[in-house]
Amino acid sequence: MKTAQTVRVLVALLMCLFAASLRAAPDIRLATTTSTEASGLLAVILPQFEARYGGKVRVVAVGSGAAMKIGENGDADVLLVHARASEDRFMAAGYGGERRDVMYNDFVVVGPMADPAAVRGLRDAVEAFRRLATSGATFVSRGDESGTHEMEKSYWKAAGLDPKGAWYVSTGQGMGPVLAMASELSAYALTDRATHAAYRDRTGLQVLVEGDARMFNPYGVITLNRQRHPNLNHAGAQAFAEWITSAQGQAAVASFRINGVQMFFPNARK
Repeated sequence: MKTAQTVRVLVALLMCLFAASLRAAPDIRLATTTSTEASGLLAVILPQFEARYGGKVRVVAVGSGAAMKIGENGDADVLLVHARASEDRFMAAGYGGERRDVMYNDFVVVGPMADPAAVRGLRDAVEAFRRLATSGATFVSRGDESGTHEMEKSYWKAAGLDPKGAWYVSTGQGMGPVLAMASELSAYALTDRATHAAYRDRTGLQVLVEGDARMFNPYGVITLNRQRHPNLNHAGAQAFAEWITSAQGQAAVASFRINGVQMFFPNARK
């Protein structure tokens, strides 16, 4: 009798687990910039969303340009990126369904303590890039059409420069590897503040240039066009976009800190 009763309990439990699995929300594929993952932000906020949503978020962390290309191809359900001009072009071309502001931080120029290019303390990003070019000091670029790379190119253009030569190292890599290489070469790099903070103890790189309004770094969430890609998880994408721009999602973003310092600042429109 006890054996039969135990079997019935186990069968009931399995049936409950099976039913729950059927009710679980489908996974969401998120294509995002490397800074949201390398900084540690996603590890903090995604579990909070998943608990509410009832499904998993599968992350592909690449440069913002590559993330939008993934979106164009219909290989992601939703994007979280930081390349505003490219985002606007993406929307104008009809690839996106809706774009919402999410948060912002800023870019900084980092480099070795010795600072051979003498840029420490500058608040003018363009002047800093002029000094980097004329000093001959090594500069490590992402070179990957990411949001950070797009911003870097805008500074070179404003300075009237086309960076070339042995001093300019274009890697085609994400922010973490770029910071590691800059550390090894005693070189400079442009980075978002959050990723630098996450890697600072490993690299020893110093924040040397900050505070220019042109170093503002906004992030947006983009759902995909239903007509172009009807088979995506649009419901999940919409749920993520609504959550991260909600009071709860914005509070999660604001709560993320590195060494006690807030790294991202929510700015979803009410």
